[in-house]
Amino acid sequence: MDGFLSNKQVTGHRISLERSDPRHIEGSRSRKAGAGVPGDGSFGRVMMDGLEKVNNLQQESLQLSRQMITDPESVDAHDVTIALAEANMALNITKAVVDRVIRAYKDITSAR
Repeated sequence: MDGFLSNKQVTGHRISLERSDPRHIEGSRSRKAGAGVPGDGSFGRVMMDGLEKVNNLQQESLQLSRQMITDPESVDAHDVTIALAEANMALNITKAVVDRVIRAYKDITSAR
């Protein structure tokens, strides 16, 4: 059996798997293509949603930092540290994406 277990040897909890998007299985057409699927929309909409999430992380970290200064007993230092790290990482990723988009745009316009 090359190291594999048989069905009788396997024990434990069983987990039912569900398909979250009908497009994940080839040939499935239970919904209209693109109808109500997360991430639908224009590139601009997707970018604006991403920027909004980054902004929300920045605002949350700022709020927690202020709360840490004004009422240190109400906030866990670990939560503040994690919020600041998430906001910093999100901002760095956003900067990298923007830089690559600008570079790609310059490459496309100079290739003419």
